Amino acid sequence: MKIAIHHRENSFSDKWIKYCEINNIDYKIVNAFDNNIIAQIQDCDVFMWHHHHSEFKDVLIAKKILYSLEHAGIKVFPDFKTGWHFDDKVAQKYLLEAIDAPLVPSYVFYDKQRALDWAKQTEYPKVFKLKGGAGAANVKLVKSYSQAISLINKAFGRGFAQFDRIGYFNERLSKYKKGKDTLLGVLKGFARIFIIPEFAKYQPVEKGYIYFQEFIPNNDFDTRVVIINGEVAAAEKRFVRKGDFRASGSGLFDYEDINIDLIKVAFDVAYKLDLQSVAFDFILDKNKKPLIIEISYGFGVTGINNVPGYWDSNLKWHEGEFNPQEWMIENLIKKVAK
Repeated sequence: MKIAIHHRENSFSDKWIKYCEINNIDYKIVNAFDNNIIAQIQDCDVFMWHHHHSEFKDVLIAKKILYSLEHAGIKVFPDFKTGWHFDDKVAQKYLLEAIDAPLVPSYVFYDKQRALDWAKQTEYPKVFKLKGGAGAANVKLVKSYSQAISLINKAFGRGFAQFDRIGYFNERLSKYKKGKDTLLGVLKGFARIFIIPEFAKYQPVEKGYIYFQEFIPNNDFDTRVVIINGEVAAAEKRFVRKGDFRASGSGLFDYEDINIDLIKVAFDVAYKLDLQSVAFDFILDKNKKPLIIEISYGFGVTGINNVPGYWDSNLKWHEGEFNPQEWMIENLIKKVAK
């Protein structure tokens, strides 16, 4: 048994490496961007890469390498079922609708006139999103028909930059006012208005489609449920920002009184889709029924690492540490041993 790991600091790989060292598992760190990466992994049984949506090289090549190795019989994380829809809300719409999962009603258009016709007859507010982005980036509340028309014209015109420079500055300023960022952070946010980050320079403009979701009112928080290997689940409430409707990226967490119906739905969907790892973002409709906003194989650990325990697939509660990275590796080791 030998595991190849593409390492990125402050990612899942930190704990993957630590786990291998503690448990005397043979591993090696590889650079997935090397031309001979496939040859480097030929003596390995497993390849793991926590690729990230804001790293352009990851976006460019990670899935191609992972799925090529998976075709060749090497166990990978994330595998195809887990990762093909990562950071693509439109793909997730089709996937979740295909299995009749309780998705927030979503609408996507590839024709400008059809989008305009829909915008004229629908009710507002709606939520506009680009297909990529996390932490509530590229998400806007559309309060009127005129605002929808403006977005549609832009979507089928010059398009949207994937990095919202003004939005990024406002986000850091808002966190600073709440004591969650530093003055230096605000200054860096201001600098980003003029100095575009490296990854954003290479990202293509988003155009030729437009995506909306229903706005579900009266939700002061969303609930993130993380499922690993379809076997264990942890959950956190993420409260919306003051004067905003978005919870993702707020940094405001709570772990009490989690709605068990969300855990049930998350286990059911993760099982149907056969996912190694998934984070669901849930809200509740007017009848208090769970609705999925979006899903992701990767997730931030700042909040979820602080949960007091987790559920197993029988919905039994276990007090103690939730350690998703260890369970990711252990699942792959089991698969290799079969």
